[in-house]
Amino acid sequence: MNEEMRANVGAYEQTVRSVLQLAGTLGADDWDRPTECPGWTVKDQLSHLVGIELDLLGDPSPDIDVPDFAHLRNDFGRALEAAVHLRRSVPGPAVAAELADALERRLAQLPTLDPDRVVTMPDGRDGPYSRLMKVRAMDCWTHEQDVRRAVGRPGNLDAPAAHCFWDLFGGALPIVVARRAKAAPGESVAFAISGPPDFHAAVEVGEDGRGRRASGGTPTAELAMDWEDYVRLTAGRCTPGEAAVRVTGDRDLAARVLAAMAVTP
Repeated sequence: MNEEMRANVGAYEQTVRSVLQLAGTLGADDWDRPTECPGWTVKDQLSHLVGIELDLLGDPSPDIDVPDFAHLRNDFGRALEAAVHLRRSVPGPAVAAELADALERRLAQLPTLDPDRVVTMPDGRDGPYSRLMKVRAMDCWTHEQDVRRAVGRPGNLDAPAAHCFWDLFGGALPIVVARRAKAAPGESVAFAISGPPDFHAAVEVGEDGRGRRASGGTPTAELAMDWEDYVRLTAGRCTPGEAAVRVTGDRDLAARVLAAMAVTP
């Protein structure tokens, strides 16, 4: 493994083990609690993780008809639902045991893989396998946080995989501000995210209408929020009205930015 691959695999392993440790504390009623991920319970979250890891291991995909659930919006969502629906009658602890087995198999597989091998990412773009592992760490951590909120057991917010989340989605802020929120040339938006982890970023719109990172000056609007609410907004887990955001400056621009922050597939 190269250094990047090793770091991303470490982040992935840490958050999956955190999920498994959390699963060991769940009571019978916890598995069926709804989460902020539309249509999915706590158990469904783990079923999703199992399904992705088995796909990456090369296990045969389940041949199953997925009903037209209201929360399915596209073919990508329908494809992800197959592993979840397959396990709807499986007890939660058995799903957790399946995830534990998949993790060990993946940890044995990963050192044998070329970190520079080009693969297709979930967003359809091509990239090296080392980047795919950053995506896997981010995805596992995002679903871990879904579970923790659903069962009222917060934790692991400052995990290595949390930084993968920022690395992957923080770079989308120029698109959010300029293309989605349609900030005008010369306008800028600052983001103050408190944790831990803490992140600060500012985006300004150039005369060409494109957003780019800004280095200073007084922003047109500033959005201050805690890390968990930033994650919920970016992952589409809540509406702007459900997040605690402190706005200074142009409130109309801030509202347009907040409405456009969901960028996960």
